[in-house]
Amino acid sequence: MNDKEIAELRRRFRADKTSISRIRGAYVNEKREIISEMDQSVALMSETEADELLSLLKKTLSGKIDTNLIDIHFTTQQVMESPEHKLLCNLRETALQDNDLVHALYQKIISSLELEGNYMILLASDAYDVFTYRRDGGKDDESTEIFRYILCCVCPIKMAKPALSYYIRENCFRNIVADSMISPPALGFMFPAFDNRSTNLYGALYYTRATDNSHKEFTDAVFNAGDLPMPATEQKETFRSVLADATGEACSLPVVRSVHAQLHQAMEEHKINKDPEPLVVDKYVIRDMLGFCGVPEESIEQFEEKFDKGFGQNAALSPRNIVETGKFEVKTPDVVIKCNPARTDLVETRVIDGVKYVLIRADGGVEVNGIDVRIEE
Repeated sequence: MNDKEIAELRRRFRADKTSISRIRGAYVNEKREIISEMDQSVALMSETEADELLSLLKKTLSGKIDTNLIDIHFTTQQVMESPEHKLLCNLRETALQDNDLVHALYQKIISSLELEGNYMILLASDAYDVFTYRRDGGKDDESTEIFRYILCCVCPIKMAKPALSYYIRENCFRNIVADSMISPPALGFMFPAFDNRSTNLYGALYYTRATDNSHKEFTDAVFNAGDLPMPATEQKETFRSVLADATGEACSLPVVRSVHAQLHQAMEEHKINKDPEPLVVDKYVIRDMLGFCGVPEESIEQFEEKFDKGFGQNAALSPRNIVETGKFEVKTPDVVIKCNPARTDLVETRVIDGVKYVLIRADGGVEVNGIDVRIEE
């Protein structure tokens, strides 16, 4: 799925726009026991309550593609035979009305998920009458199909702290006792996928809030769709290690700066072109970047080998998962320099009288703890 398709579905998660009629859920305690269940009509909720619940479900379609939102792909054999895919299809076809099927999903989640503390499983079923676009780009009321899907999210439960409150009407102070608060989802999924604005039973969209943990135990139990991409945080660390190890002595500030600049430029061009498909780069793209920086051919070949070992052959990565998008940081054991990513040219390294230095051009003035200081010539 792409950003445009996800955004189209996200716009529906408001009380005045949704066709979600009921929300089901199960409260799971730290002993992995269901201690309470809900099956609540959205129509009987206040608009505020409905919007808050829909907002929690909506967060399952939030974040960045390939970082928080990961495409799940099922093989033809799985679609034909696997019990995991069959359960998801049956849940969708019954619109979560079959209690046995719902409890089967609950048990898959509870038995597999490693999540500390209490949590709430929320489920919703939706039917979206997909509109068509006219040739002039406008919307047409005529629909192409009804996209029926289910949405599931797992929300940690946190205890609100006791506090002292003043009650105006009673003109007195009272303690507010600790109570359970539903946190934003830690993970969740949508089935089936909405690819090319149409139903794709060979796919699902998986959400994880943590970029360092893909909760493989959960995805294995619910999808059994093979290995997921490496978590985004791990991708970044692996890329740093591969780049540094492969280039060795050639891994200078200008090389790292150039690679970051080229990746940032690719992301900016992708954004300007409004390409709906996610931007990815492979080892060949980065190989060309290293060649542009003047890295020796031998080091580039080592990079390709280490890239394959670290990420797998034919791996394609999201640039935002392998470089920092909002900062450029130079760090020594005692000093950290944070630079505007657009002005990395202000920082350079140099050896003066045998001593290594990081130099910062300071034409625009210098402050130390908020105090303007002069640089003597």
